[in-house]
Amino acid sequence: MPLLSFGQAKVGTSAAAFLGMDVGPVGIALGGAQVALARDASTIYWNPGASAQLPNSTIQFSSTDWFIDTRFDYAAAILKLTPSDALGVSFISLNYGEEEVTTELNQEGTNEFWTASDLALSLNYSRMLTDRFSMGGNAKFIQQKIWHESAASFAADVGILFRTQLEGLQIGMSISNFGTSMTLDGPDLLKRIDIDPENLGHNETLVARLKVDTWSLPLIFRLGISYDIKLSNTLRLLLLSDAIVPSDNVEILNLGGELSLMDRFYLRGGLRNIGDSNNLLNFSLGGGLKVNLANYEAVFDYSLQEYEYFGMIPTFGIVFLF
Repeated sequence: MPLLSFGQAKVGTSAAAFLGMDVGPVGIALGGAQVALARDASTIYWNPGASAQLPNSTIQFSSTDWFIDTRFDYAAAILKLTPSDALGVSFISLNYGEEEVTTELNQEGTNEFWTASDLALSLNYSRMLTDRFSMGGNAKFIQQKIWHESAASFAADVGILFRTQLEGLQIGMSISNFGTSMTLDGPDLLKRIDIDPENLGHNETLVARLKVDTWSLPLIFRLGISYDIKLSNTLRLLLLSDAIVPSDNVEILNLGGELSLMDRFYLRGGLRNIGDSNNLLNFSLGGGLKVNLANYEAVFDYSLQEYEYFGMIPTFGIVFLF
């Protein structure tokens, strides 16, 4: 893998920063290194070209108790149309809750509450071009809201996954959030003004719209490898590494590993944001359990992220394979 050149941070230079938040307890526990792995429906987020390599159709739900009473949820489904084709949908939601409005004259509150939320809806299609190589993409709708204002955008993701001739070694790549810019709009930006307060005889209640800046989406490039090693008939070790180049931050390296027993019990750990001197996320870990339920399988996953100043952030998830 080529050496990374660590540059200047560009934090806060894009809209919809939630698009860079990791989804699913598996990817989170693996340190955000999952572009070269087709495991569950979170593949739509990590690498939209890998969903065709899933052996089964799948449905996934996960939820994270994020900072300061916010909640980050992910839901996705992938349907295997044929052994070579897959169609999927996904939903990402970041809900900031609500807070009472205060003003200069009403420091204790006005009995009115403001809310804020982010969401992204994706439609995915992926196809096997050979028995080892798949490619696909997402069409995505993105929206951000804060009180009475909102902004929307459309974007596309593309990705590829290649299973090499060396057993267990895979190479993946994806580019996310290539799309239109976002600009907030809403009734609170409309203001009545007097353009010439020093003179009379003109319309003193002209309606003007406050100008707000336009922000681009966070473009993210991921390149990674995964290596699945068979240690025994019941024990396997999975190693992963992703190099990530975002448009709104420095280049980083993520590392992850998973130990699985009988493909039923999973123990995972990861290190992320290697190369970011301002990184507050120290490590992540988690585990999973796969069980048989009637005509399908279910996987229960859990992860923890350890943030400096914020402590442990838990994520719960369930995956159905059928």
